Amino acid sequence: MKGFLSNRWSRIGVAFVVLGWGPLLLIILLAAIGLWPDPNPNPIGPGLLFAVTLWPALICLGVGAYKTWRNPS
Repeated sequence: MKGFLSNRWSRIGVAFVVLGWGPLLLIILLAAIGLWPDPNPNPIGPGLLFAVTLWPALICLGVGAYKTWRNPS
């Protein structure tokens, strides 16, 4: 895991996941446990952010995993 996170591609992919997917997943989690004001939210902004960052994050994580696998330091 240390080698994976030392790769720049992997760090960028993780940043995409945290910053792009985090808000939507947080809203879903908070609504599920009852801490969100609306029990059935429709978060358009976080949903669009998730959609825009999905493929770049997966591509960056895939490239990072491949580079780590090919060059284990």
